[in-house]
This record gives sequence, C-alpha cells and structure tokens, in this order.
Amino acid sequence: MSLDFDSDRAVVGMVHLDALPGAPGFDGDRAAIREHMLRDARRLESGGVDALMLENFGDAPFYADDVPKHVVASMAALADDVRSETDLPLGVNVLRNDADAAVSVAAAAGAEFVRVNVHAAARLTDQGVVTGAAAETVRLRERLDADVSILADVDVKHSAPLAERPLSEEVAELVERGWADGLVASGSGTGHATSLDHLRSVVAARDELGVDAPVFVGSGVTRETVAETLDAADAVIVGTALKENGETTAPVDEQRVRRLVDDAR
Repeated sequence: MSLDFDSDRAVVGMVHLDALPGAPGFDGDRAAIREHMLRDARRLESGGVDALMLENFGDAPFYADDVPKHVVASMAALADDVRSETDLPLGVNVLRNDADAAVSVAAAAGAEFVRVNVHAAARLTDQGVVTGAAAETVRLRERLDADVSILADVDVKHSAPLAERPLSEEVAELVERGWADGLVASGSGTGHATSLDHLRSVVAARDELGVDAPVFVGSGVTRETVAETLDAADAVIVGTALKENGETTAPVDEQRVRRLVDDAR
C-alpha cells in the first residue's frame, strides 16, 4: 500500500461529521449532515490541504469497536459524496475503533487510507479496554481487494497503556507484525499538542527498523507549531486549528486553512 500526496510536508484536513442517525446528538436533519460535510470538504480543498479524513466525530458516546450497520451505511454514502465533490485523497476513521467498518467504507467509496486508533495490543479508554485486531483488519483488506493504507496510532489519544513497554517495541509490532503502512503520533486528547519528544521517538523507532512507513501527527497542530512539527514528521492531520475560532465543533474556516498550509510549506 502507498500514501501518495502532492507534498512531502502534507496536511490532512479533518472532516468532522455531525451526529449520524442513531446517535444521541442526531437532530433529525439528514440533509444537513451532508451539507455541512461538503461545505467543510470544499473549504479544506480550496484552502490547499493535501488530503481529507472523514470521521464520525459527532457520534459520541462512541462504540468501542463495532458500530451498528446503519453507521457503516451512512458513512459509506457520505464518503462517496465527498469523493464525487473533491479530487483529494480521502481517509476514513470510524470511532472509536471499528477498523473493519473503516476498511469497508474506504473500499466502497474508493478512499485511499484509514486510521485505526488501536491496531495492535490493547489500551484502556473511556469505552473500556479496546483491543487491536490487526489480523482481522489486514485480512479483510485482502478479501475486499482494497488498495487502502492503514495508519496506526502509537500511544493513541484518549487512552492509557495497560502496561508500560518500550515505544520501540510498539512501533515494531505495528509495522512488522501488524502490517501498518503508516504511524500516527498524537497528544493526550483531541486538539491537545503532540510532544515533539514523543514524535521524535516514534520517528527514531521507525528509522531504526529501516521501513518506509510515514509518520503523521494526529492532534494539536497549530499555525505556530506546524512548520517545526513537519521538520520531524512526514504529515499532519489537523482539525481544531482549521475551524472558526479554533473550536472543534465549528465549521471549517478557509482562511485559517490557507494560513496553516502556507506555514506548513
């Protein structure tokens, strides 16, 4: 699998979906979900991002690892709408950790990559203990004959390890035994800064393996930090900093996108 973006300092813009049908926050307006999604996707594309990531951010509280079928159906239809409206590479993340759903949606919509929060081992989260299922995820991708890259989180946000272990071991198991195509380093939560020390440790562990797995930063990137972050990382995934007034749940602000992308370059 490959991740081919137009820039070697790539910016992936988050498309946070409103609450989908079946979620507690759903307001009954299905058309508005699509309208808001396409508005944000167009603003991100016009602002110069290199790729998009679609995520069911509004569906809290999240299922641990098996969302209902109607969520998969909704996300597949919405992902297809995004693909028809923009020319950017598309990623899919199905929260909290439904990797099978993410791969299925990506395969159906022709998306290029997925993000899997817990791809291997296990983490303690607000959904309980979430266990990686790399064997099932990779085999499903093969069965579907889907050209979909897997981005796997290292020490993922909103979680804690069940036992302390060397970061180099976690990285090795994700890439070598879990067949992850890329790695994601993040802070403690959505919008929280990613420690440069943590990022550099992930990059160093990747380099020691001698593998071609890009390292993404998955939270807390801002205009002030994006250039320094991309001096170490291969790409950044940005949501909150691109929204109006820096509010995670607000619409995307195209001018904020342009400024951050310019700073990234």
